[in-house]
Amino acid sequence: MDITLRDAAARIRAGELVAFPTETVYGLGANALDAVAVEKIYAAKGRPSTSPLIVHVASVSMASALVTAWPAEAEVLAQSFWPGPLTIVLPKKPHVPDIVTAGLPTVGVRMPEHPMALALIREAEVPIAAPSANRFMQLSPTTAAHVCETFGDAIPVLDGGPCRVGIESTVVSIASVNGAGKVTLLRPGAISAAAIAEVIGREPDEIEQATMPSDGSAHTSPGMHERHYSPRTPLVLTTAPDAKGAYLFYAHVAHAARVFQIPNDPAEYAAHLYSALHELDREGWPVIGVEPPPETPEWVAVRDRLQRAATQ
Repeated sequence: MDITLRDAAARIRAGELVAFPTETVYGLGANALDAVAVEKIYAAKGRPSTSPLIVHVASVSMASALVTAWPAEAEVLAQSFWPGPLTIVLPKKPHVPDIVTAGLPTVGVRMPEHPMALALIREAEVPIAAPSANRFMQLSPTTAAHVCETFGDAIPVLDGGPCRVGIESTVVSIASVNGAGKVTLLRPGAISAAAIAEVIGREPDEIEQATMPSDGSAHTSPGMHERHYSPRTPLVLTTAPDAKGAYLFYAHVAHAARVFQIPNDPAEYAAHLYSALHELDREGWPVIGVEPPPETPEWVAVRDRLQRAATQ
């Protein structure tokens, strides 16, 4: 169900859900300061309460109003990468509901690049909590049609066209350690750890890598489950695809009933990945084989999504 920007903003203010475009993927949004509204996100997605949400803002001042500190590292990252696909995790203020942060004392904030997302936040006049507009662990949507395939008319959608980046944002946390910000990569994305290190004046190996909690406690970031981003069709990483299945490749061509080629470039590959998987998923193949991308730094985010999608 398509909706106008004004109506979408009114729904957000009224505590309802709206799907909207960002440059990464389509988000399922609610007023981030309304705990009852945010609970509707978890219910619609079937999302566990241990997985926190990202809060989308339209300005640095809106972001800083949600956190107890805005360190120098956050400022330089925002100046360098906002609006854009970077989420910064910082200690939250008490008025940010615990349901948004999975009970953690931190909150992830980002300013999306998509003009329609920014316009929605400004029109609603509240920060918007939004994970991807899909069922939990399933493929993220990169078009309005993908959202409608999942939710039908149950969730109104702002149609902003295809998402430019195509995979979820990079997530970094900043913790104060002896006056300096300790920066940890929680989820890879279009903005690399090397790019983050460069703008904050660190060496790449000074950016720590997060690990998945093993005790069932809350995750420090979305996207940390072992299985995630998965099509309904079983997905395997292989250079020898099933002859009866579909095969998604960028360089290596092998025999399969259906082949789908996407660009041999990390950014272009990411932009087309979910759309290609949605298309192959609709076609009802017994299996989707995907050629593994190189184990090089520029492919880290794509490999992360594919490895999680292939986990059964």
